[in-house]
Amino acid sequence: MMARRTWPQDYSALLCARFLVCVLSALIVEACAEPSATKLRVASWLPPSHVLVRDILVPWAERVRVATDGRVEIEVMSAPLGQPSASFDIARDGLADIAYGVHTYTPGRFVLSEVAELPFLSDSSEALSVAFWRVQDEHLSEANEHRGVRLLGVWTHGPSHIFTREGPIRTMADFEGLKMRVGGGLASDIAEALGTVSVATPATKAYETLANGVADGLFFPAESVPFFNLTKLLPHATLVPGGLFNASFFLVMNQESWNALSSADQNILMEVSGESLARLAGKAWDAEDERAFDAMRASGAHLEIVDDDLLTELRERLTFLEERWLDEANERGIDAEAVLEALRQEIAEP
Repeated sequence: MMARRTWPQDYSALLCARFLVCVLSALIVEACAEPSATKLRVASWLPPSHVLVRDILVPWAERVRVATDGRVEIEVMSAPLGQPSASFDIARDGLADIAYGVHTYTPGRFVLSEVAELPFLSDSSEALSVAFWRVQDEHLSEANEHRGVRLLGVWTHGPSHIFTREGPIRTMADFEGLKMRVGGGLASDIAEALGTVSVATPATKAYETLANGVADGLFFPAESVPFFNLTKLLPHATLVPGGLFNASFFLVMNQESWNALSSADQNILMEVSGESLARLAGKAWDAEDERAFDAMRASGAHLEIVDDDLLTELRERLTFLEERWLDEANERGIDAEAVLEALRQEIAEP
């Protein structure tokens, strides 16, 4: 009968040691592995070639990626999830992690934020955007108009001017009877106050509206004229110091998506958002406005700044817009006069 074969004790110990090494190696590899990046989607309703996407959102997303060492990646979506007016709710309801929009696309919802849209505030989007963020952060945040989301930033486009088909605007009489394409909101109030006939159409229909003679002109920031291929249709630009109005934008994040970030990454995200984003957006829009003016001059367009007399009359006609905002803001418990004064001081000392 053969004797039972047994493993030497030293060999069993060797197998056990090897097993422990394998287990420890696996644990070390797992611990040292790079964590997967948090991917956030931005709902977008503008084409990738627009300044807001190309020169604002995309560079901002890259800043976030670099600042978080790749832990947070932001993707700007190529197809819209809804109408521009639904942007805030898209972020709030979690259809996307982040969304941008225009405050006045939902009338009556962001009354306090409309302070940045008043006439004659600034010739610079950068100065106004930075001032707007500071005032929002220091004076308007307690009113919590952007409730339900995390507010990442606010800014404005460049000053809006008067672009016409047949000739420049030199007197108030030149406005009478003109059919001006407007997008609603403040622009409609301005058109009515100046004695023009409002033609309400989306910006995407501006070319068709002008080419078919339905409108004689429009109120636009300079960048929008070449972007919508209107340079040849609008050979006359009447430039208003400070602008007739400025559209104000927001960038907001779904609250659950925000809460899912570490506190460190939340802090980093706000460091590259807030005032930093406002300055980035303002600089980009100012640069795009300058490129637009260059394109207009190259096409033979006539650019003319309104004289002091007309500017005085414009201010008188449109003073009701400021008075109306002051009344509405005061009704919401805000020291509206102090807020407006703070905004103007910030614009003057950016």
